[in-house]
Amino acid sequence: MSFIRSVSAARAPRHDLYVGIHKGMRAFMCETLRRLGCMDPDDDVELAETLDGVSLLLDFCRGHLEHENAVIHPALEAHRAGAAQQASEDHADHETSLAIISAQIAQVRESSGCTRTRAALRLYRLLAIFVGENFLHMHMEETDHNEALWLACSDAELIELEHRIHAMIQPAEMALALRWMIPAMTPAERLAVMGPLREAVPPAVFESLLDDVRPHLDARALAKLESGLRRAA
Repeated sequence: MSFIRSVSAARAPRHDLYVGIHKGMRAFMCETLRRLGCMDPDDDVELAETLDGVSLLLDFCRGHLEHENAVIHPALEAHRAGAAQQASEDHADHETSLAIISAQIAQVRESSGCTRTRAALRLYRLLAIFVGENFLHMHMEETDHNEALWLACSDAELIELEHRIHAMIQPAEMALALRWMIPAMTPAERLAVMGPLREAVPPAVFESLLDDVRPHLDARALAKLESGLRRAA
């Protein structure tokens, strides 16, 4: 099966609910999978840190499912019955996958020696499948769902949906989302997120969020972001 053929030509820009968070999730998933793949199962400290990272990714994915189920899927269904059916079925499958991977994490933690090595490899392969399935699922959302939303909603209505999702997110989850989203974005996309965020939260909170992001941007990317924020002030 090839999804390459389903990538349409570029179209006039509309507000995209998916682009930023999906770029961040892809980066988060790939880095977590990489770390798990090269983990030394005989190093207890490295193992604990890596498994904690996998658990953090799984928790983030659970939150993402909840946000889409609560806000985006009802909006799709309100405009066209059945528009969210495939995604809802995928989400149910993802919940099952998350439970299986979480159980495998526990097995790795509780095992030792050769048993731990085998359990760690199984965990890696389970996570790789989950990441692959999510990549295809995100593509479906970015194409089919965006098309439905763009036909039914104005950009102002899409931004309101986005604000409803943001209202569901706790500060620690927001900081984690930005840590992965902002480095994965283009300079213009970064500014489009951080500029409005600066107006929406207290200055001390914004500076704390920016401090969390800074170490993950190279010098050129950080300079462009800070310059853009100064111009927008």
